Amino acid sequence: MAKTLKTFSDEQLRDFLSKHRLPPEFRDTAERYFLPLARRLPDYRGDKKTLYLGINGAQGTGKSTLADFLSVAAKSMLGWTVAVLSIDDFYYTRQEREKLAAEVHPLLMVRGVPGTHDTEMLRRCIEQLRAADSGDEVPLPRFDKSIDDRADAATWPIVRGPVDLIILEGWCVGTRTQETAELEQASNQLERDEDPDGTWRDYVNDQLERRYARIFDDLDKLIFMQAPGFDAILRWRLEQEEKLAATSSQAASALMNEEQVTRFIQFFERLTRANLATLPATADIVFRLDEAHAVASSRES
Repeated sequence: MAKTLKTFSDEQLRDFLSKHRLPPEFRDTAERYFLPLARRLPDYRGDKKTLYLGINGAQGTGKSTLADFLSVAAKSMLGWTVAVLSIDDFYYTRQEREKLAAEVHPLLMVRGVPGTHDTEMLRRCIEQLRAADSGDEVPLPRFDKSIDDRADAATWPIVRGPVDLIILEGWCVGTRTQETAELEQASNQLERDEDPDGTWRDYVNDQLERRYARIFDDLDKLIFMQAPGFDAILRWRLEQEEKLAATSSQAASALMNEEQVTRFIQFFERLTRANLATLPATADIVFRLDEAHAVASSRES
């Protein structure tokens, strides 16, 4: 593969900061960490037709920002065609989750945890992107959180092949199953009160093993945005809701108070804590974040 790189101009970086409403400090992060990563993409790709990257990070870690930055940089510097997939766009429909909630466990009505995504749709999409040749078109599914359901397929963006880079980002991308003994003890109040017999967490763990692992095993590289701890993730989520309350035109009923945020985060706590404990050692690339969301250091295996 050709490795000739064009420059990523200062104007392009300013435009990126403006588009994402990022603070000026992001420039340092981009120049010190993200641009060097983008320049290594051809090395990661080697002779592969398509490079397949995963980005794992909890809420507030900047995984979506990194995915978009790499996409913009790869298009600009390498002339690559890039498809960015968020695992959030592959949730089951509301009707499908209602069925899961009725037949397996009520907590599966809440989208987010493994078992609430249509992994077959995700797998097919990745396969189509990898196989796409010149002239082939691949629609990228979109989920509309405002209606808690899949967006109209007519609104899905289209990527035209061949595809050089696929980026899959999400809080559980690359997450591994837990041992049975680890599931026995409830990790928080939600599990104690609403999953006392472990049915929900057993189902989530089983889905990770049977349906998600094969998608994650195919990754060429896994990037982990490492938060300083779970307490920081909870605080960031509360701060996000406070900002929404201060600036959003949404009705107050559409926003979450502290009690609701705390409960919501508990759906993700078990696996988020597991990721914080394991992924720093197993991910291919780790960006360690400080309390202010900024990258403090990095490691590449």
